[in-house]
Amino acid sequence: MTDSAKNIPVAIVGGGPVGLMLALFLDYCGVRSVIFNSEPEVRRHPKGSTHNSRTMEHHRRLGIAPRVRDLCLPINRPTDVSYYTSLTGWELGRIPMPSEADKRRAVANSAVADQTPEPLLRANQMYVEAFLLAHARTRPNITVRFGWPVVSLQEYDQGVTVMTESASGDGRETWRAEYLAGCDGGHSFVRRSLALRYNGFASLDSPHYGGRQNATYFRAPTLYRDHLAHRPGWNYWIVHPKGRCTIISLNDQEEFLAFSKAPDDGTPPSDAAAVRTIIRAVGADLPISIIGHWPWTAGVALVAERFGTSRVVLAGDAVHLFTPTGGFGMNTGMDDASNLAWKLAALVQGWGGPNLLQSYEIERKPIAHRNTTAARELNKQLANMPPTDAIDEATPAGEATRREISAHLATMTEEYASLGVQLGARYDGSPVIAPDDAPPLDDYVRYVPSGVPGGRAPHVWMNAGRGYGDSLFDRMGPGFTLLRLGGKAAGVGAIVQAARARNVPLTVLDVPLPEARDLYGRDLALIRPDQYVAWRGDVAPADADHLIAKVAGAT
Repeated sequence: MTDSAKNIPVAIVGGGPVGLMLALFLDYCGVRSVIFNSEPEVRRHPKGSTHNSRTMEHHRRLGIAPRVRDLCLPINRPTDVSYYTSLTGWELGRIPMPSEADKRRAVANSAVADQTPEPLLRANQMYVEAFLLAHARTRPNITVRFGWPVVSLQEYDQGVTVMTESASGDGRETWRAEYLAGCDGGHSFVRRSLALRYNGFASLDSPHYGGRQNATYFRAPTLYRDHLAHRPGWNYWIVHPKGRCTIISLNDQEEFLAFSKAPDDGTPPSDAAAVRTIIRAVGADLPISIIGHWPWTAGVALVAERFGTSRVVLAGDAVHLFTPTGGFGMNTGMDDASNLAWKLAALVQGWGGPNLLQSYEIERKPIAHRNTTAARELNKQLANMPPTDAIDEATPAGEATRREISAHLATMTEEYASLGVQLGARYDGSPVIAPDDAPPLDDYVRYVPSGVPGGRAPHVWMNAGRGYGDSLFDRMGPGFTLLRLGGKAAGVGAIVQAARARNVPLTVLDVPLPEARDLYGRDLALIRPDQYVAWRGDVAPADADHLIAKVAGAT
């Protein structure tokens, strides 16, 4: 350490979507942070296009969901997923999915107790990351150090010392932070500094959607006009024994992303080979220019053995690695950030108890195992599609093969109907949750709203409107929120007094709607800053101080 070290409550290593969201959540809580990233800007290469309903609720809490939604595919374009022998060959199946305009109309006409105020968004992560970085640079509590890789860190009793150097080689800085969050991806410098390993599955043996893959970013100015405009969608799968490929639409009509099998010998992708793969997938010659390649591995399901120490914690890909099936990876990391941010804020601001940070791993590690398993199981379904050499023949054998594949595809809608994964994560058994009844059964597909502590707070619209300010989530405070439900004048003085005595931020919110009382099953519900139910009851507990101490990690 040197006398010139800069001091900050929280240091974040890694400027991807998880690190940026963590910084934005801390800013929302009034906590300063610095975010280090080895590259000077976000990487200009498309990745996942799925921002699920829970992630969009996180954006809503920060007040940025409308701007994120505007990064979608063209607003009236359906987001169908379809399967072909080639784009000029046979169509094998189609999963119709709504456009962004359809989703906005559905929200405008939704029921009082509808659980998706923020439907899933199809917008490529490349665009959203660029927006999040630009937004973070406007926030007063966030210091952005892009182009400043961290070269060493040292943890001690009161915090962490971070040494960072300018990527250009003309600067060096030392920072002291009370806490450090490693959000620096699958090759995490922070995780390796803690000597933590991944456990799980490193790949999947499959002829197509398993093992080494290439993600190729390319420009094809005639592809949409000549081959896709008559069947607009988001995701086009080519299923053929001579080469399988997935072509993904971006919000630029001339730019696309293609996933294809990579050689098992580790040969780097070449532009010429990628062009041949894409032309074979289309089934016709067309002008193509390659922008870049990104190698990845399908079938991965890895979770770190630990999520951190007393002063250093991990989030996102640094602690769990996914195959992209279902789009669960980045979204699980966004939930990590939501869970972690308020706990770090509570500790920095002095109202979080000594056991609060350990609840992060207790709550999030089971979800990492749950979600990586769900993605891998979906990946197996994709990997096991059964094409044969007769698939594109106009013969009885060809027709039989196509029927077989179409039947298999009809079983795969779960990849695109995973509301249970999106909204159903629960923290049962957490030391900062006050349990009561049995929770609903976990279901990857269906989400069952429940007021049982440990799950996401059930949603209701507070009035006839369906815009910003009309949702229950819009009216919750930045700290804890105590809901007084069903119009009953339940006494809350003891809870308010206990929170005030411990400096725990608390907002009391009246929700007279009978639909809300039915969802929560009690007259009172205490909601955490991350919108999870921490406690519920018909009257304040006899020992309100014990309740507040528990949910704040002080017991």
